[in-house]
Amino acid sequence: MRGKYIILAFVCTIMIPILVIGGYYAYNQGYIRMNYPSYKEYPIQGIDVSHHQQKIDWTTLDKNAVQFAFIKATEGGNHKDSMFQENWREAIQNNIPVAAYHFFTFCKDGEAQARNYIHYVPRDSIDLPPVIDLEYGGNCQRDNWKEDIIDEISRYLRIIEDHYQRKAIIYTTNQFYNNYLTDQFPDNPIWIRDILRKPKLPDGRNWLFWQYTNRGRINGINTVVDQNAFNGSRTEFEKLLK
Repeated sequence: MRGKYIILAFVCTIMIPILVIGGYYAYNQGYIRMNYPSYKEYPIQGIDVSHHQQKIDWTTLDKNAVQFAFIKATEGGNHKDSMFQENWREAIQNNIPVAAYHFFTFCKDGEAQARNYIHYVPRDSIDLPPVIDLEYGGNCQRDNWKEDIIDEISRYLRIIEDHYQRKAIIYTTNQFYNNYLTDQFPDNPIWIRDILRKPKLPDGRNWLFWQYTNRGRINGINTVVDQNAFNGSRTEFEKLLK
């Protein structure tokens, strides 16, 4: 009997680390994830991309998984994404509805950031509303932040919405939403990131888009990619299109 316990202990010692490492690798490479929203519940799904996805073969993308594309255009006061123009052109040529997003940095004033976006994103080429990305990850050091972040965001939104004549979509994380956006900007649609579960905003607000994984796998994209679901019907989605 003792020998059986020794063998069992040995197997557990070997197998558990292998399973843990294997599971982490599979998750990190996008082969497994926490959320699998169905097309029945969320018939309109899409991606968001930037230069991190490198060169995309837009002609071979799964048309169910990529029914829209949020494409990074700008960041801060002067940065332009190096793949924006190619991604924008290729998505449009393949009849994929597009929106351009701006990564908002907390150490630059809102007006300068709005001008950066406007100078790079043609007003007559957007299908979906413009997008502002509000999150802590990859942002400025806290001691360099502007004094009133909400005021700077408000200034950015006023300029963008006046130029494009559309309410901007706000992309954000649960953490940033909880800390800054609860009961703020009630007229702006929310695109929320939640890679663990179906989103539920703390103030009971509805969300319009859901980034359900940051490590998806789609043929035609050589890297992992963010995948998203639209919270509504096809008819409701089409009403968003310009």
